[in-house]
Amino acid sequence: MAILGNIIKNTIHLKETFSSERDHWEEQQEVLQNILNIARNTDFGNYYDFGTILDSRDLPRKFAEKIPYFDYSKINREWWHKLQEGHENVTWPGKPSYFALSSGTTGKKSKRIPVTDDMIESIRAAGLKQVFALSNFDLPADFFEKEIMMLGSSTNLEERNEHLEGEISGISAGNIPDWFRSYYKPGEEIAKIEDWDKRVERIAERAGDWDIGALSGIPSWIELMLQKVIAHHGLKNIHEIWPNLMVYTSGGVAFKPYKKSFNSLLGHPITVIDTYLASEGFIACQTRPETTAMQLITNNGIYFEFVPFKPEYIQEDGSLTGNAPSITLNEVELDKDYVLVISTVSGAWRYLIGDTIRFTNLEKAEIQITGRTKFFLNTVGSQLTVNKMDDAMGHLEDAYSTKIPEYTICAKRFDDGEFYHCWYLGSDMENPDCESLSKSLDKFLMGANKNYKVARGKSLRGVKVKVVSPDFFYDWNGKNKKKGGQVKMERVMKEEKFADWEQFVRTKVSHGI
Repeated sequence: MAILGNIIKNTIHLKETFSSERDHWEEQQEVLQNILNIARNTDFGNYYDFGTILDSRDLPRKFAEKIPYFDYSKINREWWHKLQEGHENVTWPGKPSYFALSSGTTGKKSKRIPVTDDMIESIRAAGLKQVFALSNFDLPADFFEKEIMMLGSSTNLEERNEHLEGEISGISAGNIPDWFRSYYKPGEEIAKIEDWDKRVERIAERAGDWDIGALSGIPSWIELMLQKVIAHHGLKNIHEIWPNLMVYTSGGVAFKPYKKSFNSLLGHPITVIDTYLASEGFIACQTRPETTAMQLITNNGIYFEFVPFKPEYIQEDGSLTGNAPSITLNEVELDKDYVLVISTVSGAWRYLIGDTIRFTNLEKAEIQITGRTKFFLNTVGSQLTVNKMDDAMGHLEDAYSTKIPEYTICAKRFDDGEFYHCWYLGSDMENPDCESLSKSLDKFLMGANKNYKVARGKSLRGVKVKVVSPDFFYDWNGKNKKKGGQVKMERVMKEEKFADWEQFVRTKVSHGI
């Protein structure tokens, strides 16, 4: 009998039983007042006169009026660069202990996002919230005695100017609670290995020593790790070596495009739980099995605002126009796309995180990620979001009985002056009929998106599809950034970068790789 597992499970269940129903908007107002109070004497707080904002009878409205929107480029240029030069009390009291390095999906250089001690505590608290939410899932007691494989970036952080730098997954893994360390795999020694391929090789070698009950990480890199373990041990599926694997907590990107390829590596279905951990903070997590939506964490050092996702509010680089209106949590509506704006205990203020979301349940503050502002394809008025693109990939997977875990697209102008949507699909399908795929994709999008259908009758000439191995996408990330961690494939590329991608593909094909 799993005595320890029963104790842990009952403790978690007891915690949830005594948790009262929450007023998410009330929590958000308390968070806003708290972070403004704490930061009122910083350089940023003095410049934007937080004292006057705090004296207002309508704090959220005054806050939105006084402070402009910031994306990373703007806040780093005006404020955060001072932190890297050793200044204190810039946008948050003191100095940050860490900087999260994030090249994102489009950046050429790593962003350096401050991670304060308050944010570390916020991430820990959010992680505990997710653990407590496991009581809502039908998991046996012995699950709570199994080990958890957390596959992120290296925990071997780089020291620079009296702070440490690394990806947020590495920073988080390096700050796990002491009680959790006995459950955590691959363990500190392997987690510090810088080279992702070598780290995964060591995981594959040691896999038989562990009793893994849960996985955590970005889907693409988790899949590659599972493939390596399966190949190393000559297995049919991962359950042959980890028979007690029951849960996968996904994060970083939408799981939907990976669902089919991920499930093909399993011996039987497992519970998939979505999380939303960004370099800027732990945003949301799934708390119940009846939905794949995630609950915003509204009482934990992050204040949320929402901008209606409309073309007139989005600039070409994905940032917001200055006149874009924001609304608060008590004003949002169901089934509408919003650009997410956050203010945090790391000193991000009215910060454009780059994601778009949609509410599925207002009372529970549950959301789904629908895309990226930079991946909004509207070159010829087609208004395609990543969510619609993911749906299209799901359609092709069903129609052609295949798996398409990766893809990228560009609105490309050809020599005749006409625009085409050029798609590269990552799939192992044999002898793909690209003309048939193009027609099927085009037909689906015209039926799913009226703006796309209008564009196809005007400026968008057609669709071109090419199929390459999913490995091309992983190798592209390895070439341009690095493997593992928070690295994600760009779903939409500008023409200049797309030209580099196509040259990369041609080179690999010519070398027979």
